[in-house]
Amino acid sequence: MTLPSIAQLKSQAKRLRSALAAKGQTLSHSQALELLSAQHGFKDWNTASATASRPNRMTIAVGDRVAGSYMKQPFEGEVLSLSRVGPAGHYRVTLHFDTAVDVVTFDSFSAYRSRVSCLIDADGIAVKRTSDGEPYLRLQRTE
Repeated sequence: MTLPSIAQLKSQAKRLRSALAAKGQTLSHSQALELLSAQHGFKDWNTASATASRPNRMTIAVGDRVAGSYMKQPFEGEVLSLSRVGPAGHYRVTLHFDTAVDVVTFDSFSAYRSRVSCLIDADGIAVKRTSDGEPYLRLQRTE
């Protein structure tokens, strides 16, 4: 999920103002920009425009085939959902693994996961880490 460009956000603000004006409600352009910024999860227009002007490094989208490692175990699967979390460039991703992954390394115990959600950065690496410092998830597009 990507943030629209600055030009697209300004165009949306213009359409919002026109739609509200047709219903008898007045709204300044800056108020419309602030409302759109809030709708996209930003505290104000300055933050939204600064974020929109940065290049988007996220290379995966919903429905993409991905591969990588989860809890140090290899996997292949599909992206079920992807949403931006705040302006820091983090994303919440939900994956469905083709084959369930055993996330326990003990021989006498197993715990399989076939669907996981994780907070990742724009490079597809989990923000949180295991006790030995490895990211929970590393993923890449397989197409």
